[in-house]
Formats: sequence, structure tokens, C-alpha cells
Amino acid sequence: MTADQIQTYLTPGRRAHMVGIGGVSMCPLAEVLSGQGLLITGSDMQESKAVKRLRDLGITVTVGHKADLVEGADLLIRTAAAHDDNPEVAEARRRGIPVLERAEVWGVIMRRYRNALCVSGTHGKTTTTSMCTHIAMAANIDPTVMIGGTLPLLGSGHRVGAGETIIVESCEYCNSFLSFYPTVAIILNVEADHLDFFKDLQDVKNSFRAFAGLVPGDGFVVANRDDDNTMEALQGVPNLVTFGLREGDVHSENLTMENGVGSFDLIYHGETVTRIALQVPGLHNVKNALAAAAAALVLKLPAVAIAEGLSAFRGAGRRMEYKGTVKGAKVYDDYAHHPSELKALLDTAATLGYQRVVCAFQPHTYSRTKSLFHEFAQVLHQPDVVYLAEIYAAREQNQLGISSEDLAKAVPGAVAVATLPELADRLYALARPGDLILTVGAGDIYQVGEALVKRGQEQ
Repeated sequence: MTADQIQTYLTPGRRAHMVGIGGVSMCPLAEVLSGQGLLITGSDMQESKAVKRLRDLGITVTVGHKADLVEGADLLIRTAAAHDDNPEVAEARRRGIPVLERAEVWGVIMRRYRNALCVSGTHGKTTTTSMCTHIAMAANIDPTVMIGGTLPLLGSGHRVGAGETIIVESCEYCNSFLSFYPTVAIILNVEADHLDFFKDLQDVKNSFRAFAGLVPGDGFVVANRDDDNTMEALQGVPNLVTFGLREGDVHSENLTMENGVGSFDLIYHGETVTRIALQVPGLHNVKNALAAAAAALVLKLPAVAIAEGLSAFRGAGRRMEYKGTVKGAKVYDDYAHHPSELKALLDTAATLGYQRVVCAFQPHTYSRTKSLFHEFAQVLHQPDVVYLAEIYAAREQNQLGISSEDLAKAVPGAVAVATLPELADRLYALARPGDLILTVGAGDIYQVGEALVKRGQEQ
């Protein structure tokens, strides 16, 4: 179905049924479409905060997938994780109801905007999209936004504005972002991930190159000069604007790190634009800020908005998010689920001056754990204490015969814990002043940190 044909279904009064409606980009899409006058229903595999939020907005959400849920729908929108054997997808096809991918719908929506800033990369997308949003809000351009996480500035993961700019977190899984229409495409990094879909690293590189190829001749591709895979994937791509720590069209000078937090002069084509003072720790966040600043510069946003926006950013939900204290220990939660993300988090944690770093990690998907097993094991040597929750299955069945117990055996001193309540008990027992306790992963391990803090408040 063409974009023009899809547009005819996205009109007030139409009923759209959304499979996987609680997902990080499905939930805001449901809100956006509902706000445009469509009647939205949906289903998801489990209860969640996102599901509760949608119900509070009057959207009917069913837990579990059943064929009869599509009855009366004009179209079905599915998350990339809902395959053709999903009973609702199969029933929609049987009834002749159009089945659309989530990314296709976002793509049609973004065609309405003069500027479509799409933020991609194996990791760092949510943080960088959030930084771009802070800059755009400081510049008063009234953006529309879709982020794969909650941004305190917005109170949610999305915003519907009246301006000419849309800012969208753009995921490569199942080539979803190839349905988008970017005028500015950020590529933060390219690594082997989602190997349940991509064949290998070269396949991932090909996907990102195709994404860059979607940018029109008067647009820009903002790319990480410091990442060899990115530069190799984009070789020969026109309208390339690079960013890097020390080199690139946009880079930093006079970088200082105080308590793990960076400040630097922002340089663009050899000229100093402004001084940036971040509020979020880690060298990886300096790189994310450079990417966001580069995109703002090609969009011709004022330097004062870049400085103000980045200075006001204090993190997105589940990105080194402070949860509270328990027995004098500080508890933070983070979404890291790739070895590079986990390393960036633990490298940052090591600079913050805590006596012990306690990491409770929940691997995400069997395929990722299997394909990146040795990388995970190596990174998990860094913390002082390591607990491993069982692998979060997400969209998969365990056909690989792998478990967190296997990973624990490869990490000296690591302990695999069967359930989240047991993990919370173990963390509570060991917590002491001077500890940094990190709950880490893209699944439901955030519940452990919340339970710990609540237990601390009750004592």
C-alpha cells in the first residue's frame, strides 16, 4: 500500500486496531491517532504503565491476542514484533482488513512536516532524540515528537505540536525506519544487533546506508565520525555532516569532565558556536549531545537554544534514571541491553565516586544473549557485584537453550536469580551507604528498583 493510500485510512471516524499497543512507539502512535479523531482499540501481551495510560485516555486495550478483537476494524496496525502468525493479524488478513506496520504509519504522519529529524543508531537513540527535543523546545519551534521512552519535559514519550518539525526516534529492527521520510537523519553508531532479523554486521550496515539514502538532496545525514562502522556504511553518501569528540564538522574543544559530567566548546566548521554544559554524566552523553547539536545546526536553530536545551536536559526515563535510596544506597535504572550500552553505563558509574557499583542486569532476548554472549560476559566483569535476572523473552521463545545461569558462570562472582522478587530481596540485604545499585535491561527489571525504594521508604 502506498503512502497516499495509507493516508486515506488515517481519517477521523475510522477504527484502527493496534497489535502490541503498549510498545514504546505504538503507545504514542495510539495517542496521536486518537487525537486526530480515529477510534483506537488495541491488544498487548501484558499489563504495563503504557497500557494503563492508554486506558486512562479512554482507549480500550485487551491483554492477550484474540482473533475476534479485529471485528469492526477498518485497519490493523502492528508492531514489528507481531508476525503473520499472530491471531489478530491472521484474522485481519482473512477478513480483508488492511494490515499496516507501525513504521509505515509514522512515515505517513511525518510527510506532513517540512523538517523530519529522524534519530537512528544501534544505541543512544532515546537520549539523543530527547536532547533534540529539548533544543527544539528551547528554540520555540513547537515540534511534534516521538521518543521510545518518557521525557520529563513532555511528561510522556510524545508531543503533538503545530510547528513544521517532527522529531522521531527511528529503529532499524526489521528495517522499520526504511518506511520513514527523513529530511535530517542522525546515525549515532552501527553495530551488530537484532541478529534475529539481520544476518550479520554487513546486513546492519546495508540497512543504515539505505536509511541514509532516504534523505532528499536538500537534506542532511548527521553521522558519527568516530565510529568506523558508520563511516564505512556511509562512504560516498552526499550531504554528510559528521560529528566527533575531537574531529568532524561538529566537534568539541576544551572538554572537561567534572564528576563524570562534561562541558565543552561546540565547534562547527572551525568556528566556536557556544559553550555547552551538560547535566547528564558520561562521555557517551557528550557524543549524544554533539549529534543533537549537529542536527540543530543544520536546521539553523539558534546557538542559545542549543546551549539552553542541552543544559536543561537531565535524562530520559530509564536512562540512568534516579529512583531513590534504600538503606543509604542510591538506586538508578537504565535501559541498556547491548554490550556497548552496558559498557557506557558502567564506565560512567565508575567515575561517580561510589564505594561499590552493584549491577542487577536482565538480558533481553535469547538471540541477543546468545549472539553477544562473550561481549556481555566481558563487560559484566566491571561492577563490584553482579546479579543476573532471567532473560527477558520479549518476542521470542527459548529455542537456543540459553539462560542467565550460563552467563553467570562466565562472570566471576556473578549470581543468577530466578525471580524478580528474589532479586529485590537479595539487593535489599546487601545494600549499604556508599553503594550505587543499578537495575539494567530493556525488560521489566525496573520493577526491582521501584520495589527496593518503596521497601526503603516503609522501613
